[in-house]
Parts: sequence; structure tokens; C-alpha cells
Amino acid sequence: MSKKVLILSGDAVEALEIYYPYYRLLEEDIEAVIAAPSAKVLHTVVHDFETWDTYTEKPGYQIQANLSFAQVHPEEYDGLIIPGGRAPEYIRLSPEVPWILRHFFEANKPVGAICHAAQVLETVSDLLEGRAMTAYIACSVSVRQMGATYITEHLYVDGNLVSGHAWPDLPGFMREFLKLLHR
Repeated sequence: MSKKVLILSGDAVEALEIYYPYYRLLEEDIEAVIAAPSAKVLHTVVHDFETWDTYTEKPGYQIQANLSFAQVHPEEYDGLIIPGGRAPEYIRLSPEVPWILRHFFEANKPVGAICHAAQVLETVSDLLEGRAMTAYIACSVSVRQMGATYITEHLYVDGNLVSGHAWPDLPGFMREFLKLLHR
């Protein structure tokens, strides 16, 4: 039976952080399902590291969200990926997000969190207390506020949690996520 992975996202998701995992999963013959606050076409953004003190943002491609968060049955999935961008700052407000996350952590299924995804994990901070992870440097405060240890390396695996700093780390991020998914 083929595996099935849920991707939690919303508008202003970082384009590479949703497209790379989505197509990498399909390449492995793994069903990839995108869920968002509503089932609709999502607008992605492109973040880049130019000459600014922070990243820049430009409009990206569009991608279809297959389900709303309310339609998600987390027990149907073998793993979860949370891309970054600006989507995490508002999808964490959805009441369904914490119970979706809890399922994956409590069932010890692989969870991939990259860049600003740490903001979504704040909704289940009790499950992150005492763990270690990386995230975009601007989210290091969020990681520490959850009681987790912020790791400065750009890729880190702690049990079932694979975390990455930002989109340049996607090859290693997906390699480690797929290792956990296929164990």
C-alpha cells in the first residue's frame, strides 16, 4: 500500500517549501495531500536572501489545497509536513490545527517542519518541551518559548521530528523525512 502524507499550509506559503516536498513525495509514489483553512487555490510567495537584513518576498505560483483543515482525518496519513513562509503565522489560529498536530506527535509519525513552521508547532508547545529543533533564525524565540532547544544547524532530527532552517535545506530535509516515513 502506498504511503500518504499531509501538508498543512495556507496563502503566503513559501513556494519552494511546498512545491519541493509535494513533488518529491509524488516522485516516491507517495500520495501528497495539501490542507489549508479552506480547500482553494493557494497563493505562494518567494522568499530570497538578497542585500536586506532580512529576506525579501515576491509573489509565487499557485497551488491547489485539496482539503480544508476541518475535512482532515489525521489517522489516514503516514506523515505530516509543515512548510514555512507567512502561512504559519495565521494557520496556527485555526482551531483544527492543534488536534491534527497532536495526532502525528502522539502516534510517533514523521513530522517535517521547515522555516517558520515553528510558529504552527507553538499550538502544541507541551509536546515540544524538552525537544530540540531548528527553524529560521527569526523563529528561534518561538522555539525557546515552547521549552525546546534551538539548534543552529540548518537540519536537525529529534525522534519523529525533522526540522529545517529554510528552503536551501530542502534536499536534506526531505531525505531525512523520507527515511522516517519508510522505517
